[in-house]
Amino acid sequence: MTLFITLYIVNFLRTLVIIAVIYFGFRFVMRYLFPKIIDKGMKNMQQKMREQQRQQQPKRPEGEVTVENRRSNQRNNPDNGEYVDFEEVD
Repeated sequence: MTLFITLYIVNFLRTLVIIAVIYFGFRFVMRYLFPKIIDKGMKNMQQKMREQQRQQQPKRPEGEVTVENRRSNQRNNPDNGEYVDFEEVD
């Protein structure tokens, strides 16, 4: 009978040690390693975004001025056809 009690206590203590190791290991990872991994990932993302912006911007000589018209006038666009104003007849 004392053997069973001794084995029960040993297994209980082993379980407590395993739980404590997992708990403190998780705390260590979340406190020290996780922020470093996230920081490294953010720096990589920022670097990729900078590279994409550099590729999209056309290279122009310094001092050159260009005007880009982004709005298109749909009424005067010859591809849209002719605009006809109409009145409804009763």
